[in-house]
Amino acid sequence: MSDADAIPPAEKALLLHERLCAAYDCPIGYFHDLDPLSELVSSLLSHRTRNADSGRAFKALRAHYPDWTAMRDAPVAEVERLIAGVTWPEQKAPRLQAVMRAITERHGSLDLDFLADLDVPAARAWLEAIPGVGPKTSAAVLAFSRLRRRALPVDSHHHRVALRTGLLPRGVDVGPSHKILEGLLPEDWDAQAVYDHHEVLMLHGQRCCFDRNPACGRCVVLHLCPTGQGLIPDPAGAAARARPSSGRAAPPPARPGLAPGKR
Repeated sequence: MSDADAIPPAEKALLLHERLCAAYDCPIGYFHDLDPLSELVSSLLSHRTRNADSGRAFKALRAHYPDWTAMRDAPVAEVERLIAGVTWPEQKAPRLQAVMRAITERHGSLDLDFLADLDVPAARAWLEAIPGVGPKTSAAVLAFSRLRRRALPVDSHHHRVALRTGLLPRGVDVGPSHKILEGLLPEDWDAQAVYDHHEVLMLHGQRCCFDRNPACGRCVVLHLCPTGQGLIPDPAGAAARARPSSGRAAPPPARPGLAPGKR
């Protein structure tokens, strides 16, 4: 067992937050200022899709339809054509319309602004009762939209870093990880702090803790990561080199094709 294994997860979450926020320059600005319904559409489009591609699809829908009601009622083949650049457009087009119809049926109108009047658990439960909306999407709607609520989304990059550093037990999937990871955060953190926590873990997964061939030798949290320490021959030396003795750490370089924001 390495020293990193011995650190309790809640303590390690704070240490990771502090170190990665120094590397990625917290507080991190919000990348969207969308109403919650538009954020829901954006989030559903982004699943397993590059940011640039999902962004183009979202803009295509906004340009073609005067409002989301028109998109809900449009021929599904037309919606599929407009979002052709995302992953699985043949699945996402009917799903988008089904979600829009479900909101209309349950709420009586096609908007989600009323979520501002619910507490976060109730708002997430309302969203997750809609088929096709899971914990990542519900958290994204509340956190990323102009509601700016205290909810922690977990994408594949965030999840990978959490597994490798030991914030999560091995084998925990992305869905169940939301409750575990949010439970590690201090109750007095505001929405910005929770958003920063997601963003820095996500960015670290994009820029250093790659799915294949992670760059452990330049990882600024190697001293907290038992997985990384097991992958390189001199973990103590690498950790010391990755942690500057003073000043703000330079963020790891971006991998081509990746950018902050949606996953």
